[in-house]
Amino acid sequence: MINDEFFDARKQPLYQMDSALLGQLQELKTRIHSACVKHINQPARVQTVHGQIYEGYIVHIDATHLYLKPMPGHVRGFYGPYVGYGAYENVILPLVLYELLVISLLS
Repeated sequence: MINDEFFDARKQPLYQMDSALLGQLQELKTRIHSACVKHINQPARVQTVHGQIYEGYIVHIDATHLYLKPMPGHVRGFYGPYVGYGAYENVILPLVLYELLVISLLS
């Protein structure tokens, strides 16, 4: 159920994105999507604006995320005492499109 108090026009928003910036972000997402959709199932190296680097296969892309299946040995995660060998082989990383800095094909 929608809380009407949240949508009360008399309250000032804490943050509101500038409409020009919103247009730029939408254009950026469209460009990234167009470039990556042609390379589904191909190996790529992706660097985020935060400096994180991931290598894996582009398995899907939608309007907001690039989905990357890490290459063997490139999975970062928490390993618990009850997790067996190979438990993290089916990991898919959802990466936010507007946080991607560089996408390079590895093949």
